[in-house]
Order: sequence, then C-alpha cells, then structure tokens
Amino acid sequence: MGLPPMESPEPLSADLRSEIDRVLPSRASAQLLTASETIGGPVGVHAIVGRSRLWTPLRVVFLLALVGLSIGWFGKAGCIQQAPVEDSPGDVRLNWDNQRQFVGLCYSDLIASYDGNKLTPGDIAAGAFPYRTFWMTKDENGEEVKTYLEQPALTGLFMYANAQAARAWAWFADAVGLPATLDAVNYFNISALVLSLFWLLAVWATMMTDRRRMWLGALMALSPLLMFHAFTATDVLGISMLAVAMLFWSRGRPGWTGVFVGLGAAAAVYPLLVLPAIAVLCVRQRRLRDLAIVAATTVGAWAVVNVPLLVMYPSGWSAAYRAWRDRGVEPDTLYRLISLATGWNPTTGLLNALVLLLLVAVIAVVVYVGLRATVAPTLSQLMFLLVAGFLLFGKEWTPQSSLWLVPLAVLAVPYPRAVLAWMVFDALIWIPRMGLFLDAERKWVPPEFFYAVNTLRGAVLVGLCAVVVWQLVRRDDDEQEAGRLMRSPATGASAT
Repeated sequence: MGLPPMESPEPLSADLRSEIDRVLPSRASAQLLTASETIGGPVGVHAIVGRSRLWTPLRVVFLLALVGLSIGWFGKAGCIQQAPVEDSPGDVRLNWDNQRQFVGLCYSDLIASYDGNKLTPGDIAAGAFPYRTFWMTKDENGEEVKTYLEQPALTGLFMYANAQAARAWAWFADAVGLPATLDAVNYFNISALVLSLFWLLAVWATMMTDRRRMWLGALMALSPLLMFHAFTATDVLGISMLAVAMLFWSRGRPGWTGVFVGLGAAAAVYPLLVLPAIAVLCVRQRRLRDLAIVAATTVGAWAVVNVPLLVMYPSGWSAAYRAWRDRGVEPDTLYRLISLATGWNPTTGLLNALVLLLLVAVIAVVVYVGLRATVAPTLSQLMFLLVAGFLLFGKEWTPQSSLWLVPLAVLAVPYPRAVLAWMVFDALIWIPRMGLFLDAERKWVPPEFFYAVNTLRGAVLVGLCAVVVWQLVRRDDDEQEAGRLMRSPATGASAT
C-alpha cells in the first residue's frame, strides 16, 4: 500500500535551469565521468545549467582556443627567427639556415611567399596590387612567363590588407622608436592575429549551430590540426565563412547563408559543396524556395568580390584557377599512390578529367545517400562527406587542408574520441611530409614512409565517412532516437 502524495504548504518554485536539454560531457562520456571524480564528480542532477555569468561554455572554449592558437604560433616561431647579415653589419635577415623551416617543422606559406607575392612595403609603395602586378618566372620549358598571385580573390585581398597593416606597423614602430623587425615577421604576426580572430569566429559559429552540444567546441579549440596548421596558410578564412553560413542555415536564414557561402567560395572553392548538401535538405523538406534564395545570394556575394577583379585584371584573377588546371600529381594525393604502385603517369588533361569525374561521382553518391537516408541528415553530415570526398579524390590534399574538416567532424561524427584520434594522426603527417623536402643527409625517414602513412590517413578518413553514413542508413529505433537527439531543436532535422 503506497503512501499518500505529499502536498506542499507553498507553491513550488520555478525550475531555474535554463538549458535542461544541453548535453553535459561529464555525464555523456564514461571516460569524462570517471575523470571528473578527481574534481568533485559530474554535474549534479539538479544543477542549474546555463545561468553562469562568468564561466559560460563559450568563454571557456574561447580560452581553450587561445591556448591552441598560442601553441600554433609558437610552433611557427622558429621560422621568424632573425640572424645578422654577414656583409652588412647592423642588418638582419630571416634565419632559415640549414633548412630550419623543415627541420623545425615550422614552415609557413605566409612567410615563404611574402617576398615572392610582392607584398613587401617596397612593392606596395611602388604600386603593387594583387592580380594587377605580375613578375616574370621560367616555366618547366625554360621560357619566361608572367606570374601572378595564385590565390582566390578574397584570400588575395586578405593577404594584401595584412601586408598594408604590416607596412603601417613598421612605420609606427619607427616613429615611436620601437625595435625594428623584419617586414616578413611583421606580416606573419599580423596575419596570425587576424587568422586567430577568424578561428574564434568559426568556433563561436560551430558552438551556436548546435547549442545542445556546445562543449564539443573544445575539440575545435584544442585540435592538434589547429596547433600544427592554424598559421601554415590562410585556410582559416574560408573555414570561418562556411561555419557562419552553417550557423545561419541552422537559424532558418537562407539569405545570409548564401552570402557567407559566396564569401567562402571567394576565399576557397570547397565551400560551394554546401549547395548540393542544402539541395538535399530542401528536397526532403520541400523548401525549394530556400534553396533558390541560397543559390542566388551565393552568386551575388561571390560576384561582389570577384567581378571587379575579373573585369579589371582578368589574367591575374584567373591565375589561381590556371594554377589548379596546370598542377600535376601531388605527393599527398591518391593519384601519387597509384602512380608509385603502377607506374601510371597521367597527362594533366587526363588527370583533370578524372578528378572532375570523381568529384561529380562523390556529389551524386552523397546526394543519393542523403535523399534515401532513414534518419533525416544534418547539413554537417552531408558536408563532411562531400568535403572528405573532395580531399580524397582531389588534385591536392595539403596537410593544412584537413583543417577544413575539423568543424564539420565535430558536428557530424557522434564519437568525440574517434574525431580526436583522427585529428592527432592527421596532424602528425606533417612530420614525414616535411621530411620530403630535406636534403639527403638530413632526411629522418625515407619517402616511402610518408606514402605509407598517407595511405593510412586516407583509410582513417574513409572510416569516419563510414561512421557518418552508417548513422544515416541504419534502421535501428534506438539509433534513430540517438540521431534525433543530435539535432538542434531550433530547426528540426537539418539544423547542423
């Protein structure tokens, strides 16, 4: 016989928990639950979640991101060391003696291409401007050809703006009597600062895209790939644009989604892959009007950045795309592995046709999987599959390109430990990759070692893709419920 229900003498107080649906890592992960015992145990059942004014998830993850970015800067600091010029007392030069940039694993395109891309104060003072300015180099046949900055429009303008800022800083430092530093060092430091801000933007956008699992932003903040490659090149620019576009899509704002997709496409080509992913979601949900809005605003935003340069400097503007067209088999790609195994040596035209054919096949397969999925796919899942296919079958898969996948993997792959293991392995590829450039007497591993681990790199990424596909096609009721819980309540099935 049960006890009679108790009646409260006063009205019950309101539930003060404002984020009752948030996934709590110390309860969602068995490993973190055990680890949390050392600091008092997991979050309590009746804990008030989401009301802290100081240590919010966003601020904590931002702090972790600053730690990760600092490690990334220190990793490149070896390549901005200065040494005296032997024949010119009082002058200094960049110290890349004895292949420091490869031995120290600190190589950065930001430093290496600074002089060559005509970004120095002297070049700018003489009127140098990306896509207008060219210089003469010799091609593979020994003939002199015009060479331009080989970067997409927004990336080139970004580099030019940083070069102008570095020039202004040098003037200011001289005016107030600060110690002089090399122009290349100023340019690298300013670029690193701005890229850090864009990475924080990407972290914020990713966390806001799936507010239930905000703490997964810590994987972005402390990603080993970030520590190795945040400042290897300018990839963070396109990453942040795509992250913001996905945030706007999760909030039901197709117009702004297209704007940032267009800006991302002006910085790198791969953000355009979001269009077939959005098309799948719109077809499934009968939101074709939203698809049209995204496509139109994408074209508009891309055109605003690109058309003026295309009209004024067509040869310079198209240099980045000609460079892709003329590029042969790169060491990081599937085609190099096939070439080594079989002796196959394709012409550039055949390679281009094969790459484009495989890219179309990847898009077709992902679209089919997305339309036939038993669990409604998320934008991040489809984008992860598309970008992974783009890297696996593309003409180049530079080590820093794996950064593209980090925000997508955080949202799409439901196993944080698997994501972390992949990031660690992929980041460590940098070590044998730098070994390819070392002189024979300095090589620490033979080239065959790099090709072997690069094969494993591809296999690991294929494994993550298989996990994502399995989440979409399996019919188990429990897994479908788990898939539902991964989605943001804000926009239903296609939030992330």
